[in-house]
Amino acid sequence: MVGKKKRSGLKRFFICLFGFLFVGAGVFFGVQFFTKTGIFRIPGVVYYDESLSEAEKEELAKIFTEEIDLDKDVTISGRNELVLPELAEGEFLYSIRVPVADFYEFTIDNVNAETADALLENPNVTIVDIGALTDKMSLLKINNKYYLDSFSEGGIYRIIKFESEKYDEEIKPLVAETYTKSFPSKDTVLTFAQTGVTALSRGMNAKLYKVGDATYFAAQIGEYLSSFDLTHTSNESSFTDYANTRNICSDKRFINTLTAIGLDIVELTGNHNIDCGDQAAIETVETYLNNGMKIVGGGRSAEEAYVPLRITQKGSNITFLAFNLSTGGATYDSTPGANQYYEEVIGPQIQDAKKAGDFVIVDIQYYECNAYASTYEDYTCDYANSAAGDQIGLFRHIIDLGADVVVGTSAHQTQTFEVYGNGVIYYGLGNLFFDQVWWPGTTRSLILAHYFYNGKLLQTKLVPTVYGDDMQTRLMDKETAVWFLNRLAKARP
Repeated sequence: MVGKKKRSGLKRFFICLFGFLFVGAGVFFGVQFFTKTGIFRIPGVVYYDESLSEAEKEELAKIFTEEIDLDKDVTISGRNELVLPELAEGEFLYSIRVPVADFYEFTIDNVNAETADALLENPNVTIVDIGALTDKMSLLKINNKYYLDSFSEGGIYRIIKFESEKYDEEIKPLVAETYTKSFPSKDTVLTFAQTGVTALSRGMNAKLYKVGDATYFAAQIGEYLSSFDLTHTSNESSFTDYANTRNICSDKRFINTLTAIGLDIVELTGNHNIDCGDQAAIETVETYLNNGMKIVGGGRSAEEAYVPLRITQKGSNITFLAFNLSTGGATYDSTPGANQYYEEVIGPQIQDAKKAGDFVIVDIQYYECNAYASTYEDYTCDYANSAAGDQIGLFRHIIDLGADVVVGTSAHQTQTFEVYGNGVIYYGLGNLFFDQVWWPGTTRSLILAHYFYNGKLLQTKLVPTVYGDDMQTRLMDKETAVWFLNRLAKARP
């Protein structure tokens, strides 16, 4: 009897055990079946929206390979915008494209578009990736927005979007490194305005005696020039108490004109800086330095004048060289004056800068074109060979030595420009501030608005200025600017 009872108890135990295991297994596999986990799990699928290009799909396929085992589906799509949106979760700024024209094209500076896709489909507009933009192209506005001034408009912004129930856990770790990119922004683009001749003297002294406030001359251009990270001019008139209406000397109050335009860099290659005497020239340099300005191309001695100006700002390194090759004003010893041009000096200085990985700008105070004998439009000085000597040969030679940009800063009348070799030459910028109001050519100038990003010059926008009898420099109106720039472009070598 005892044996039968034991067998009966074991039987019930195993029946209960198997029943428990069966029910447990049923529950376990049932949960997997209904939740699609375990042996019933369906792997996540990658869905490529038709808004993606073939190139984008190929790039994504390198990430979402067959070895990638996703728990949830992911849908990937793309879209183009004309205004940079606030990016939502799973969205990345994939690329920025911009419209461009030929370097010498100034008739068109803007394209209008209702949508980004419509602009991309426009056969009359050339679109390039922002990484391919160079100073040998002319960047156009979109709907009157210039990308390098706005950054959130003026471009075509490509957005890639990833949608998944497990975006943070599964997708973000896979794509964040590839799709998080850096693009030019206000914090990373160095803006640098180069201007031409400034000579706050003679008739400007007379005007200052009447208006009493030296900021008067900068009233219409000061805000624009002050908006740049760096603003430069070639000032060839020293401050002195002996300034009058006949000499190339500046009333001391004219320092306020320069601070009103936010001046950062004073070029001293001019041939009139020592007209007012050595002491005035020395004190003028000290005035600049005391106002936080840097000097280049001249100084209180030949040793100081010789030193290049190195700019290190916003991730860009620029070596700025400036020389006098003109009608005087150079220093050769411990006296003040301009940095004299020597072939044996400029070559090694350019080579040293290039070895350091710097972008190189060279300014030259050259001989002047003096076609001032008329009150009508005279095109003589538009040309690069309109002054004494071989200006074209010299400026091109400096590019051949390795300079990236060469600028003539002696011209009182604006000259032409050209792409040459690996660089760009601006033969003469004209007068930013002076009293020469009698001849149309001397009332105009060019501002070179440079935009640097990671040491590369993305663009140089040519911005014409003009002044009249009031001697207030202002930006040229659009219609006149187009005429003027096309005129200069036609005179190129």
